[in-house]
Amino acid sequence: MNIRHLLFAAAAAASSLASAAERLTVAVTNTGALARPAETIAIAWASVNAHLPGALLQQIVVKDATGKVLPYQVTNVAPLVKDPRGEGVAYGELFFQHDFVAGENSATFTIEKTTTVSPPFPSKAFARYVPERLDDFAWENDKIAHRTYGTALAAPATPGSGKEVLVASGMDIWFKRVPYPIVDRWYNKGHDHYHHDEGEGIDMYNVSGSRGNGGTGVWDGTSLHVGVNYRTWKVLANGPVRAIFELGYDSWDAAGVQVSEVKRFTVDAGHYFDQVESTFSFSGPQQLTVAVGINKTPSDKGQQPQVRFARVAADAALIQWVEQRSKGAFGTAVIVPTASQPAYAEDARNALMTAPVRAGQPLRYYVGAAWVGSGEITSEQEWQRYVAQQAARVRAPVTVRLSATP
Repeated sequence: MNIRHLLFAAAAAASSLASAAERLTVAVTNTGALARPAETIAIAWASVNAHLPGALLQQIVVKDATGKVLPYQVTNVAPLVKDPRGEGVAYGELFFQHDFVAGENSATFTIEKTTTVSPPFPSKAFARYVPERLDDFAWENDKIAHRTYGTALAAPATPGSGKEVLVASGMDIWFKRVPYPIVDRWYNKGHDHYHHDEGEGIDMYNVSGSRGNGGTGVWDGTSLHVGVNYRTWKVLANGPVRAIFELGYDSWDAAGVQVSEVKRFTVDAGHYFDQVESTFSFSGPQQLTVAVGINKTPSDKGQQPQVRFARVAADAALIQWVEQRSKGAFGTAVIVPTASQPAYAEDARNALMTAPVRAGQPLRYYVGAAWVGSGEITSEQEWQRYVAQQAARVRAPVTVRLSATP
């Protein structure tokens, strides 16, 4: 082979390597061939960067097997590192979604570097601190919204101020009819308006001093010991696919043990369930029993509710269905998959699922709710099916394999 041929071969090889470094194939296996609408596929950015050196969050495109461009999100949740040369090494994870139909065993996607800027996608998952209503913290996706309460709401009211006072670490629900974000609109309407269905949904859920929809406490076998309103907040990621945030709770007395808590919420587009990881800090005992609760009396006044609970140990789930006189039925549920033998309990206000925890080790669970007014889940049976499908997805997560392709 002469020098000309050698140079041509070298150039062809270099061209092939350059091409291979511009595209990453993602093969996702759907364990159990389950139906998984809005399945979030998460890839560590370090793996993306290893296959696509220099890739930047605003200069990639994600496509499915048909070539359809998919909304994606890149976070910097972890690891938090510097990127002084602008090579795209400082990001945390890449997220995008796919709707697996029942029987679909696998799906393939590509991630490609581009020379043009990919514009942001409409957000379907969102969380924020709400100073205009004392210090609520609210979050939502395209299915449902929630909020909880800060210390300013718990502070005593000065005489004549008319300030609302609520001491509660329970979780509230805002039921939606629409897929677009409503949190900002509803707060801008004012407190009275979002208690009436004006076409987008309604705040009709009652928390009071209960656990609401998925609040926690320490269970001593007969009594529930709970904290008060959250003290600190931190938003770690904010759509378009996933919102991640943390709420911190000051220590409280749990039958002689001082306990504090940090909850990390993961809120994905397209889901009626959020993932929560609660990390408890305490000293003394090796472990405590923590309870995740659902309010027994969650309806507004005058609704004459019929409330039913189902304990489904096979799915590590506690399911509630509430029939109301005029505002429409709704369901709530908690799934605690880390409890190897699901245990159930109750007190005067709450139905509970319990699980052992060790200090500093997160307890992972899932909290969900749906309203017939959304038009998607319209019966108790449909809600129970949805909860069972969520539990099955948790038991059998998808697996992801990466490979560089020309």
